[in-house]
Amino acid sequence: MQEENIKTLTFGCRLNALESEKIKNMLKPHIGCAVVVNTCAVTAEAERQSAQAVRKIARENPNVTIFVTGCAATRNPDLFKSINNVIVIPNGQKTNLDAYITAYRPIPAQTLEQFTDTSEHLSKKFIQVQNGCNHACAYCVTRLLRGSAMSFDYKEILENAQKAVQDGFYEIVLTGVDIASYAKKDNANVVFISDICKKLLTDVPGIKHLRLSSMDPASPELYKIIDMIHSDSRMMPHLHLSMQSGSNTILSSMGRRHSADTVRKLVQHATNITFSWDIICGFPGETDELFNKTLDLVQETKPIKIHAFPFSPRPDTVAATMPNQIDRTISKQRVKIITDVANENLKNYMTTQIGETVSVLAENNNIGRTPDDIPVKIIGKQIEPKTICDVTLTDITDSMFVGQI
Repeated sequence: MQEENIKTLTFGCRLNALESEKIKNMLKPHIGCAVVVNTCAVTAEAERQSAQAVRKIARENPNVTIFVTGCAATRNPDLFKSINNVIVIPNGQKTNLDAYITAYRPIPAQTLEQFTDTSEHLSKKFIQVQNGCNHACAYCVTRLLRGSAMSFDYKEILENAQKAVQDGFYEIVLTGVDIASYAKKDNANVVFISDICKKLLTDVPGIKHLRLSSMDPASPELYKIIDMIHSDSRMMPHLHLSMQSGSNTILSSMGRRHSADTVRKLVQHATNITFSWDIICGFPGETDELFNKTLDLVQETKPIKIHAFPFSPRPDTVAATMPNQIDRTISKQRVKIITDVANENLKNYMTTQIGETVSVLAENNNIGRTPDDIPVKIIGKQIEPKTICDVTLTDITDSMFVGQI
C-alpha cells in the first residue's frame, strides 16, 4: 500500500490534526485510495469552510472515496451526504476501523487528481490523553458532538511517549478536549493530569520538553502544574488558558466556573511563567463596559498571546437564543482591540528577554520555539528539526526573536 493513497485534510483544533494522523495510519493497510476530511463546527465559518472544501475535493477528484468525519459531519451529516462519493463517519466512530471498512465502496480506477495532504510534519509530538467534556458552557457545541469526558489509560499514554522519543521527538505536548478534567482510577487512587506529567517525566527520561494544551482556569490542577514548572525545567513555562472573558458577568452567563480573580491569583502564583488565552468577543449581553473588564484584566495580568474570535451562535446551544445578541461588526472590532493589546504585551515581554539563553526546539529552516512558545530565528549553522539546543536571544524582528547557538 502506498502511503500517499490516503490523504487527509484537517480543520479546527490540534486534536483534530492528531486524530487525522491516527486515521490515516489506521486506514493505510486496508483501503486502497481515499481522502479523509476531519471537519470542525466550533463556529459557523469553520463549518462552512469544511463543507466548501469537501465539495471542491469531490469536484476535482470524481473517482475517489471521501470519508468525512469530525464535528461538522456529526452535527450536520446531511450537509455532506449529498456530495458525490462522500461517506460520513460520525465522531463516535472516528477511530473505528470497521466503520470505514464496512462503509467503503471501492470506485473503479480510483485516482487522486488534485489534492494536497495537510498532514503536518512537526518537530514536537502531540499525544492525546483525553476526549470529551462534562461541562455545560452555554456557547460550546463541541461538548455536544464529542460526548462525555473520557480519560485514556496511562499505559497507552506512556507507550505513545516512549515511541515519540524513539522516533526522535524530544518535545511532547499532551492534548485533549478538556485535559484539566483528566481523572483515571488507579487501584485505590485517582490519577490527575499533574500526576500524568510527573509519571511521564520519571518513566521517559528522554523527554526534554513537556507542554500542555489548553487548560480550564477553574481547575485546581493548575497550581500543581505551576509548582512542577517551578521545580522541573523540562516542564515548559507557558500555559494556555481557555479564559473566554475577563468579565465576571459574562463568565457567569457563559456557564464558566472561574472568575477574573481566579486568574489574578494564578498569575500571582506563577512567577516566571507566561500565559496565552482564548477570548470570545461579542458574547450576548457583552456591553462596552463589560468588554472593558476583559481589557483591564489583559492589561493587568499581561498574557503574551490571545486567540480572540467573534462569538458565533451554534445550533442547540443556550447562547444561540440568548437575548442581547451583539452585532458581528462590533465583535470583530473588539477582536482587533484585544489582539492589539496582547501584541503590545508580547513586544514588551520579548524586550525583557534579550540577552537570555533559553532551551529552543528547532523546527524547519532554522526557526525554533522558545519555552514561551515564541518563534526564534537561529543564526548560524543549519540545525536539524527536532533538535533542542541552547540559544542566546540577541534581537527582535517582526514578533520573532533572533538568536545564536
